[in-house]
Amino acid sequence: MYYIAGLTLPVPPQAVEGLAVFTTLRFFQYAISRTRAIAPIANAESGAIRTTPTTFIGKAVTPIHALASFISPVAYILCVTGNLFTQPVWMQRMSLPNDYFQHETKVALRIAACASTFVLLRFIGRAFTHLGNQWHAIGRREKPRLVQTGPYAVVRHPLYMNMLIQQALFVVMFWSYAPLVGLGIVAGAFAVKIPIEASEALIMEGPAVAAEYRAYMQKVPARVIPFLW
Repeated sequence: MYYIAGLTLPVPPQAVEGLAVFTTLRFFQYAISRTRAIAPIANAESGAIRTTPTTFIGKAVTPIHALASFISPVAYILCVTGNLFTQPVWMQRMSLPNDYFQHETKVALRIAACASTFVLLRFIGRAFTHLGNQWHAIGRREKPRLVQTGPYAVVRHPLYMNMLIQQALFVVMFWSYAPLVGLGIVAGAFAVKIPIEASEALIMEGPAVAAEYRAYMQKVPARVIPFLW
């Protein structure tokens, strides 16, 4: 219960689960809508993707991290909604420990994680805006251009950083270890994807931007997380 202006305001568990479901749906809706909006612009202005990974790992790593990032939140949405906004018993077995926080603190943390997701969406939107017609799922376009503005002036792969942050927020939003597993898989996939031909090596193969990208790597050493990675 919460006390505001002398009033006792109980927060039913269904309300918290409903907020988490709504926030997760909004995250997916925003990410998908921005991707669908930017893809045809990128194809029209920067040409088709001409260079793609050739090795098995290079081809597999993107589907792997995509599935790892989707499975837990999609399962949460379907199962919690289908159970009238209550986590099923099997899902509760994967809950974070409740021994360290009072119930009110746990609820506050989950609500804060939901609010943080809406803030994160603004950063994701900025990354898409600055990336513009250079967006691609994987590969190099016919008319490559190096993006160094906005969040790309801080890390070389801000959309990857945002994905990792969102996975961490899912852990708190769902109060579950399940997204933590997804976070580990996604981080591992990025560690493999970025250095190999699936990402930076493909860029370096393009003579139009190779030298500029080398200078960019010196200017912005952080790939995903400032000062850490």
